[in-house]
Amino acid sequence: MTTTVSSKGQIVLPAEIRQQDGVKPGQQFEIDRIDSGEYRLKRVKRRRNEGLVDWLLNCPEKGWFQPLERSETTDDIKPPTFE
Repeated sequence: MTTTVSSKGQIVLPAEIRQQDGVKPGQQFEIDRIDSGEYRLKRVKRRRNEGLVDWLLNCPEKGWFQPLERSETTDDIKPPTFE
């Protein structure tokens, strides 16, 4: 496949590649220069819960999410004993 660099230095990934790999707008990529005229493009993996906090804070139903009232922490949990 062939693509063209725009006057802004942008390169368009062909639609066929975007569809095959599920590339969505806003996803980030790393580019490495291998050699003169040779480059490698790698999609940056998103963290598992990336954007979750923003999504929760923007919940239209105010007061829906409430903090848990706990005095116990994970430090208080005792591992099981096997006999």
